[in-house]
Amino acid sequence: MDLKRKLGCLHAHYSNIDYMENALAAYDVELIHFVDPALMHRVTFDDNFKSMDAQIKVKEQLEWIAQCNVDGILITCTNYIALLQEEQLSISVPIFKIDEPYFEIISNVKHPQMILFTNPATVNGTMERLNRYAEHRQKTLDIDVIVLNDTFKLIMQGLKQEYDREISEFISTIIKEGKVISVAQLSMVDAAKEVENKTSSPIINPLDTLITSLVSQLKLRKMTLGI
Repeated sequence: MDLKRKLGCLHAHYSNIDYMENALAAYDVELIHFVDPALMHRVTFDDNFKSMDAQIKVKEQLEWIAQCNVDGILITCTNYIALLQEEQLSISVPIFKIDEPYFEIISNVKHPQMILFTNPATVNGTMERLNRYAEHRQKTLDIDVIVLNDTFKLIMQGLKQEYDREISEFISTIIKEGKVISVAQLSMVDAAKEVENKTSSPIINPLDTLITSLVSQLKLRKMTLGI
């Protein structure tokens, strides 16, 4: 009998599949991926596409995933999370949001921080959620938000190497400022880890914080350890 947990993953881009597959490869979980880059493209570049239309689409996607016999749904796109209206959903499976474990780490940092984005359309929703999260926990944030303009289009065009290079070069120019640096989007993790490995300076990313949370909440077991 297959006792693996099944996790439905909603992504805004195909590149996020490898992130999740690699990070959870050693655990007893089956990932079922759902990808819709068109929605993110319209949210980012189509001024005629209204927020309500996007919210309806996200609701439809999540309800469709919930019908696929999954034990939980993971949303890896921060913009999708910002569009989510949970009170309007008619599903019973738990929803895991990639940014909440990340927010927990960010909220506990007592030093000046810089949070990096590549997608301008993601910034307002993410920062509003972060500020609410911190306020609810009576945390004070000292954060500079930096957007790498004209970079997100590279990943949407499938130019991941060029995308990673733009991010890693930028991080390398600011890392000497001594502030705590984090990247807010899953698509930025590879570039952040590259700089982290080269400089031995930690860079907070939403993937590492997410995996720790998922393993705990879904009670995932490490298959390689046989436990």
